[in-house]
Amino acid sequence: MRWWVTGWAVLGVVALTACGASSGGGAAGTGPPSGRTAGPSGGTPAHTSAAPVPAPSSAAPGGPAPSASVPAGNCAAGRTRVTVSPGDAPVRRLCVRPGAEVSLVLRPRVDDRRWTAARSSAPVFVLLSGWRVDADGTAHASLRCAGTRGGTAEVGVLAKAPDVAGAAGVAFTLEVTVVPYGREG
Repeated sequence: MRWWVTGWAVLGVVALTACGASSGGGAAGTGPPSGRTAGPSGGTPAHTSAAPVPAPSSAAPGGPAPSASVPAGNCAAGRTRVTVSPGDAPVRRLCVRPGAEVSLVLRPRVDDRRWTAARSSAPVFVLLSGWRVDADGTAHASLRCAGTRGGTAEVGVLAKAPDVAGAAGVAFTLEVTVVPYGREG
């Protein structure tokens, strides 16, 4: 019974990947844009509006999943804006070129939790250069990507209910992959 469940899961992933590739999808496994993400002002369009597509994994459940390769032709350059609205997936992937500036806008939450802070797992690749929360609860994070190096960083945004004791937990993660330009020669 397990073999046919695995077979259908693999077939589903292949079908979803093929549909995303034929529709002119964006960065690694993105689907059609939903209009929630504005493109960069003066750079390559950013495809950041889709939820991540699960990759086929031979790893045990709960173990680390293999990372999917990111096509370099779909990476954003220049300035890019990523908007997160209530109900969006808690993890989003973004491929950028070196030197890109990302403006992350987090709409107010519908639960009792509020956006409190953002942290980068690798400031060498993605540096958090600004953070503010507006009076209406909208949070803004400014991110600067490495100028010459390539790598991956996770930007975790924390949220917490103001009347509950304890530390804030990660409510949204932006997985940023910096892909350097190809070298000639």
